[in-house]
Amino acid sequence: MSHERAARILIVDDESNLVEALCRILKLEGFSTLGVASGPLALEALRAAARDDAERFDILVTDLKMPVMDGLSLLREAQVVDRNLVSIVMTGHGTIDTAVEAMKGGALDYMIKPFNLSVAMPVLTRALGVRRLRLENATLQCELANRAAELEESNRRLQAANKDLDAYNSSVSHDIRGHLNRIIGFSQLLIDGRAGALNAKQSEFLGHVADNGEQMLKLTDDLLSFSRLGQRPVLKACVPVTTLVHEIFQELQISAPGSKVELRVAELPDAFADPALLKQVFVNLLSNAIKFSSLVPQSLVTVEGYVRGGECTYVVCDNGAGFNMAHVDQLFKMFHRLHSAAEFEGTGIGLSIVQRIVERHGGRISVEAAVGMGAQFTFTIPAQNPNR
Repeated sequence: MSHERAARILIVDDESNLVEALCRILKLEGFSTLGVASGPLALEALRAAARDDAERFDILVTDLKMPVMDGLSLLREAQVVDRNLVSIVMTGHGTIDTAVEAMKGGALDYMIKPFNLSVAMPVLTRALGVRRLRLENATLQCELANRAAELEESNRRLQAANKDLDAYNSSVSHDIRGHLNRIIGFSQLLIDGRAGALNAKQSEFLGHVADNGEQMLKLTDDLLSFSRLGQRPVLKACVPVTTLVHEIFQELQISAPGSKVELRVAELPDAFADPALLKQVFVNLLSNAIKFSSLVPQSLVTVEGYVRGGECTYVVCDNGAGFNMAHVDQLFKMFHRLHSAAEFEGTGIGLSIVQRIVERHGGRISVEAAVGMGAQFTFTIPAQNPNR
C-alpha cells in the first residue's frame, strides 16, 4: 500500500535545545523534520534535497537572529535554491517588527517564541496549502511553456508548409493555365475554320472541348484564389458598400449583356473590411443571384443592410431557382453544387470563398431558400474599427 509523503520541514536556529524540541513535537504531528544550527548548514541541506523532488523541503522555519548568516539572508538564498519553498520566521516578542519586514521580503508568516502548538499548527497548515498551490502553479507554467513551444514549432512548420503550398499552387496554376489556354486556343482555331472546314459534328465536339477548357480554367483560378485566402492578410478600411454593390452589378451586367435582372439596393451601411475581399463576397453573391434568377421572366435581385448589435448585416436576395433547404449543409462545401452543370454553370467553389472571407473578418453567413422561390444570403461583419 502506498502512503502519502509526509511534509518535510527544515528548522534553523542556533539554539540546539529549541531545535530538538521543535523537531520532536512536529514529528509527533506527522511531519518529517530536520534541524540545523546555522544558515550555511540550512543552505547545504536545501541544496542536497533539491536534487530529488521526493526529498525537497516544503517549509523552512528559521530564526531571525543568528550568527554568520541571519534569517533574512537565509530567506533570500533559500528562494534561489527552491523558489516554491514556503518560509516561516521565528521571533521573540521584542522583534515582531523585524518579522514583519521578513514577511515583506518573502516569508509567509511568523511564529513567536516560546511555541504554542495550537498557534503553530494553523500556521504550518496554511504554509502547506501555499506550498501545494505554488507547486501546482509551477507545474501548470511548465505545461504552458511546453505547449507554447509546441505551438510555436507547429506554427513554424505550418508557415513552411504554406510557403511550399503557395509555390506548388503557383506552379500548378501556371502550368495548367498554359495547357488549357492552348487547348482552348487551338479548339477555337478549328471551330473558326482557319485550319479547314469542319462538319457539324466536328464543330459540336470541338465546341464542347473549348467550353470544358474554359470551365477548367475558371476552376483553376477559383482553386488558386481559395488556397491563397488563408495566407492573404486582411487589410481593413472603410468601404462604401452601396457604391460598391452598384459598381459590381454594372460590371456583371456588362459581362453578361443578354441577362435582364432588376436590382434594388437600399441605403447600405459602410463596412470596416478589406475592400478587395468584401468586393469578392458581393461579386460571388450577386453573380449567383443573377445566374440563378436568369430563367425567371421578371428576375429581381435585392440588397439590404443594417447595423445592429455591433455588426453590419447585409442581405442579398433573388427570386430565382432556389433550392431544397434539406441540402443546405452542403452549400458552402468545396465542389458541392445543388444544381447540375446542365442547368447552371459553375465550379462549386464561389460560396466556399464567400464563407472563408466572411469568417476571416469575424463574421458569419447563413442562407434561406425554397425551390422555385429564390434564395436569401445573410452575412455579418463587425461594425466598428477596433483601432479607434
